[in-house]
Amino acid sequence: MKKLIVEFIGTMFLVVIIGLTGDAIAIGFGLMALVYMGGHISGAHYNPAVSLAILLRGKITIGEMFQYWAAQIAGALIGAGISTWLNDAATPVAVGAGRTVVEALAAEILFTFALASVVLNVATAKSNAGNSFYGLAIGFTVLVGAVSVGSISGGAFNPAVSIGHNVFAKNWTDIWIHIVGPCIGAAVAASVFRMTSTGDFD
Repeated sequence: MKKLIVEFIGTMFLVVIIGLTGDAIAIGFGLMALVYMGGHISGAHYNPAVSLAILLRGKITIGEMFQYWAAQIAGALIGAGISTWLNDAATPVAVGAGRTVVEALAAEILFTFALASVVLNVATAKSNAGNSFYGLAIGFTVLVGAVSVGSISGGAFNPAVSIGHNVFAKNWTDIWIHIVGPCIGAAVAASVFRMTSTGDFD
């Protein structure tokens, strides 16, 4: 239960930060702090795609993943509700103006792959066990992704973020992009990790 509480709280605050600021630096540094806050308890996924990558890497069971998903989505909905209330407006996570669905989907796949790869290597690899830089690496990956492709895909890299904000914004058009894209990116990252970190599976 304590893991699910941390996943709920971490995802909620991440979604609040995104909704209130929309600023890549605030989001990246906020996520970094939240990862350090909850990493030792739940692994600080705060993202269904990351939980999928951790499942495929073999660190959690499918039952645990579904529990994490439930906590993350619940936290995202509460966080989006809070930011909508404080802003007097919802914050849609949407495809950028003039951008195609294919471009947005590719951006979400690419940078979720980067995020999941970083998480797997800095937070689950045996050779990096006990390191102190995992939160910094994860936060900066999201910051770079948001700066690089935020104007293309909305820069979610996280199905919970899209579900939370787009439910309140009533933006049903783009939700699937931020579910399918991140899950593909996470699955590919887990496959690459298994190919390149064979020592972790001896």
